[in-house]
Amino acid sequence: MSMTWQRAALVLALVVQCLAGPAFADDYPSRPIRYVVPYAPGGGADAVARILARRVGDSLGQSIVVENKGGAGSILGTDLVAKAAPDGYTMLLGQSGPISINPAVYKNLPYDPIKDFIPVTMTNSYPYVLVINSKLPANSLKEFVALGKSKPDSMNYGTTGVGAANHLMSELFNSKAGLKMTHIPYRGTALAVADLVAGQVTMVFGDPVSVLPHIRSGTLRALAVSSPQRSSIMPDVPTLMESGYPDLEAVAWHGLMVPARTPPEIVKKLNAEFVKALREPEIKELLSKQAMEPVGDTPAEFAAFIQKDIATWKAVAAAANVTVE
Repeated sequence: MSMTWQRAALVLALVVQCLAGPAFADDYPSRPIRYVVPYAPGGGADAVARILARRVGDSLGQSIVVENKGGAGSILGTDLVAKAAPDGYTMLLGQSGPISINPAVYKNLPYDPIKDFIPVTMTNSYPYVLVINSKLPANSLKEFVALGKSKPDSMNYGTTGVGAANHLMSELFNSKAGLKMTHIPYRGTALAVADLVAGQVTMVFGDPVSVLPHIRSGTLRALAVSSPQRSSIMPDVPTLMESGYPDLEAVAWHGLMVPARTPPEIVKKLNAEFVKALREPEIKELLSKQAMEPVGDTPAEFAAFIQKDIATWKAVAAAANVTVE
């Protein structure tokens, strides 16, 4: 008799489990969702999060509340999500900095970008733009490299800080081009670009939003973009690959990530909703105004990209001996 009851209990438990999974997914979300941006308000990451939060929240019938948690090189906000409950109610605006770059330059991170998160979808990407002061006698990347080699150790480049994405991008370019330029770190892109405009810096790998106004005004000249294809925002600017560096490509990116162990039904639902939003003409236009290209891929594709991206930047950081304590 006891064996019969045990079997009945087991069958009942399996039935409940099978019913509970889909019901949980169907019921999700039943309350507002927190969308953590590991940066201060006002930047490109914040803009992307708010554009998508509004649209996806409307579709899901629940508010998606953007919460800015900047600090410590984006580590604070990223770690907050890594340690959040895996229930789909805390999401991260993942970015190439905290997910791909930080593991390459920080010796001790409080989170593991692979083990602590499930990638849901890459939302958008954008290239690094190699810009110089327009007064410099170089109208192409080939001419710029030739100029740099004719004046060794006399040129420099500005970045947003030691270990920042554009620091590693600059080191990668220098190694491929055979240039020796002095690194000038700044506290933010705006300061580096301002000194480039003033002629105090030779070169900057900037984000499109920061450099486009100066390119259009004629004070800066764009020589190349780092993406595999030309940017739709700057279609006349060649890629690094087109300019003689076939193995030199990189993009900055944003993407939706959730804590590890988040139920697969929820991951699937979030992926479908965000990809649907990224396909809409209105969202594409809004992202275009931020000089960003919409993506919208699968969790598996996004996960594979992240692993490759981390490996790339670890190799660059090791070759250039770049570390941050």
